[in-house]
Amino acid sequence: MLETELLTTSNNSNIKFMRKTSIAQGEYYHIFNRGNNKQTIFLDKRDKIRFLFLIIYFQSYIFFENIGRQVSYFIKNGAFNINEDLKNKLLNNQNVKLINFALMPNHFHLTLCEFKESGISQYMQRVLCAYTKYFNTKYKKSGHLFQGPYKAVNIKNNNQLLYLSTYIHRNPRELSEWKNKEHMYPWSSYQDYLKNNRWGKLLKQDIILKQFSGKKEYNYFTKSSPAKEIIKNLDSDLSIDL
Repeated sequence: MLETELLTTSNNSNIKFMRKTSIAQGEYYHIFNRGNNKQTIFLDKRDKIRFLFLIIYFQSYIFFENIGRQVSYFIKNGAFNINEDLKNKLLNNQNVKLINFALMPNHFHLTLCEFKESGISQYMQRVLCAYTKYFNTKYKKSGHLFQGPYKAVNIKNNNQLLYLSTYIHRNPRELSEWKNKEHMYPWSSYQDYLKNNRWGKLLKQDIILKQFSGKKEYNYFTKSSPAKEIIKNLDSDLSIDL
């Protein structure tokens, strides 16, 4: 299957970009992108919370009104105001499965499973278009926020899946204030692997955690793996100089 992506231009017209990546149902993919010209894509806390809402709750094609209200609720309560009936509806209609994630100042990383045909394409189109529209409106900008189409790299085996999880969860080490404290970084799923999973079944961390004796062993594996070992166990396309 050849994936097609729609990106919105500054004059609100639509341009189709053909991606030459074959996306197969049931396969896992490293999804990543950065800001155009490496620009910062998250300028404040509300921006990060907004993108967090999109990657968690756009896994199903359900329309949400007033996402800004959800962001405000999260700031006050540390969680989104989504009832169990809606969560169950989302779970019953998932197009993708989210395995882990990290939001960085000028880029993001996701591990996704293509659950339904064209699921990743539809999910990423919704997430990136919705966030770009929000960002450009808020900051009175126009044009592309992200540097071209997102990248999608197929994860070829279980070893890559494990080391990709480590690579993503260690990403905040790039930020001086979070070096050796990446397990506390609020904008990644690392804390969801080690403590309570904030997103329940909408974050499928069990595919990783079930391969360890417990959360402590996963934490040790993530923190103790030398950088060279992580890169060696990743396909060269799976890691990117962002």
